[in-house]
Amino acid sequence: MKDSDTPRRPGPWDPRPEDLAVKPAAAEPVRVQAAEAPLDKGQNPVWAVISTALLGGFIWWITGSWVIAVALIWGLLVHEFGHVLAMNRLGMGPARIYIIPFLGGVAKSQRLPQSEWHGVLVSLAGPAFGLLAAIPFFAGFIATGHGAWLLGAAVIAAVNLINLAPAPPLDGSKALGPVLAGIHPMVERVAMMAMGGLVVWWGFTTGRWILAAFLAIALIGHLKRGTWRPDGRPLTRRESVFSVGLFVVTAAACAGVGVAALMPLGNGSLPAALDIAGRYLGMGG
Repeated sequence: MKDSDTPRRPGPWDPRPEDLAVKPAAAEPVRVQAAEAPLDKGQNPVWAVISTALLGGFIWWITGSWVIAVALIWGLLVHEFGHVLAMNRLGMGPARIYIIPFLGGVAKSQRLPQSEWHGVLVSLAGPAFGLLAAIPFFAGFIATGHGAWLLGAAVIAAVNLINLAPAPPLDGSKALGPVLAGIHPMVERVAMMAMGGLVVWWGFTTGRWILAAFLAIALIGHLKRGTWRPDGRPLTRRESVFSVGLFVVTAAACAGVGVAALMPLGNGSLPAALDIAGRYLGMGG
């Protein structure tokens, strides 16, 4: 037996046996793809009919006019359908409409907007498209000559105009909020809360208790949530300018339709039409 055949004890600098052992290959990490949220099937049809009947009956009970009740229900559906069309066009669909008893309705998207610009377009699509609901009521006045049809058209215009108030959760807050946040997040928060408080005060002082309570709850919810800006690309300066422009045009269109509906009731007088609108909104004598 030669010296080279004699086993040598490992020295302090030799690798340890466990280091020389072949280690099993690390298992490939299992990539779990995030499951997409289940598709929103929308409101149950039976409950949708019941909710619509409850809302319509409540409006008729308050106003005493079936024309105004029909106008508000029809205007609500067309308004929300405008949001749905925009959501589906911008890749947020399939969107659904939910009717809330005694309060109104809401359009719910399947996905969040990819940018704040898309959010602005969706928010303004409701009031802009909602004005189309006034067309049958103008036609009803032309066919019958009854002023109640004009009141229906005016109410539709008023609902869309009120929705443009920059107070959470109304459409106006979603249209102007990103613009104000581009200046400074605190500017958006202060402005939205101030306008929200003003709208709540208007609701309580003019007897619109349910609307005022609903907006007050929404304001408290925004304060508790803390996060105001949704995910997505912020507005560019160009988009901010377009957002303000579209907001002004939409508001002017709503006001114009309302005045056009009230002018015949005021014997063609613009001041008389504005006086009727002011009394309806609780701003006149």
